[in-house]
Amino acid sequence: MSGSFLGDAFGGRAGNNTPGWPMSNILEGLEQLRSQFEQKTASTPRMNKGDVRSAVLSLLLEQPMHGYQIIREIEERSGGSWKPSPGSVYPTLQLLTDEGLVQAEESNGRKTYSLTAEGRAAAGDETTERTAPWESAGSRDSGRMTALPKAGVELAQAAAQVARTGDKEQVQQAVEILDEARRKLYSILAQG
Repeated sequence: MSGSFLGDAFGGRAGNNTPGWPMSNILEGLEQLRSQFEQKTASTPRMNKGDVRSAVLSLLLEQPMHGYQIIREIEERSGGSWKPSPGSVYPTLQLLTDEGLVQAEESNGRKTYSLTAEGRAAAGDETTERTAPWESAGSRDSGRMTALPKAGVELAQAAAQVARTGDKEQVQQAVEILDEARRKLYSILAQG
């Protein structure tokens, strides 16, 4: 497909970010969505102080784990809405070790952490007092700051790909699908 066809099909000159070419607006919108998604997911969710500690104690109450397993397990249990950084998990593990609640055993160059008897008592107290932090992380987000923007970005990327490489009929089909998707999204809000 030639560049002149694209330019003619969209009522302007062909080429990305070329003035008069409507695709430049779509690509700008895509970039804005991507930027907003990255900003929101970088700062969301904000967990409360002590949540990492509580999560670590809860997980180690179930079984011994190494730091990376703890991070992965929290992310999995929160449905991807909370992934604590190694910079918060490993210092917490060290603090719990210093407090005598956790002990570390090194094997194959990797430390596996388990609760001491005192740690089991502390973990038992924490888990009966409040819900697991990963449960509250999932309820705080409900996909608003992770799944929905990501799906929007992926949809915009697909639309941009069709606009760049599709023929006139494919572009028209994509427009119809996007119009239908927009109507369905608004109908979701109208139902609530």
